Amino acid sequence: MKPFRRLAFVFNQQKPGAQELAQELAEIARQAGAKSKITGTRKLPRGYLKDSDACCVIGGDGTLLGVVREAARQAIPIIGVNQGSLGYLTTFSADEARAQFADLLSGNYRLGWRTLVECKTGPRHRDVALNDVVIKDEVNSRLVRLEVHADGEFVTDYNCDGVIFSTPTGSTAYNLAAGGPIVHPEAQVIAMTPICPHTLSDRTIIFRDQVKLKIFNRTAGSRLLVAMDGQRTLVGTDGAPIEVTIARHQLALAQRCDYSHFAVMRTKLKWTGGYVSPAPLK
Repeated sequence: MKPFRRLAFVFNQQKPGAQELAQELAEIARQAGAKSKITGTRKLPRGYLKDSDACCVIGGDGTLLGVVREAARQAIPIIGVNQGSLGYLTTFSADEARAQFADLLSGNYRLGWRTLVECKTGPRHRDVALNDVVIKDEVNSRLVRLEVHADGEFVTDYNCDGVIFSTPTGSTAYNLAAGGPIVHPEAQVIAMTPICPHTLSDRTIIFRDQVKLKIFNRTAGSRLLVAMDGQRTLVGTDGAPIEVTIARHQLALAQRCDYSHFAVMRTKLKWTGGYVSPAPLK
């Protein structure tokens, strides 16, 4: 793969050791002949990633999600180093990053392409998310009635706490907690999962990659809040539908060449190990 010669580091100041690790990796990059810049700001400045070959994020998945929009805009991959707790997306541990960083910079890596979901709440209000778009009432404890259309066809209406529109990457996040399915990251679909629906037969619906979803607020006297990756919030305009589609561009994650999605799943979800044959009958 193409070597990384210009790196932008983003670390989470609230994670112990994240700043020190960023400086260590920047020094490895310097010794390898690569240029670096480092920031620990919570809100990434617009244009910070411009002219970079990659962005190295040191923190948890939340830190990485905060970089997604700018990385997608600049079309550069993200290198995720876990200094958080679970770390689905930040797949390199601190020790792995120290040991493998120079090799990775030289081009010894693979790219994992991840689907992004785009949400539009008005003519100038649109955003993208790597994990999910969550639509709820402005008052957090209030039920909503949401009517969903797919490609102009009525699908259903929900009386519920909200609805999650998840990417395959986000299927192991809020979607999974709400009872939704795990989806392989290469599937390029949208999973629609209602949150605590009042009808027990309401379950997740999987939509194809080219679907155009429209969500209408049928709750009298309420406004909707739209959370993008749990970090940025859009406000649903009165009367106009919220539109959800798969974004035209994907996000690239730089991974080890031997990266295995199912190995990560087994580790993070604490699944059992490999198959063990039963003892022979006596």
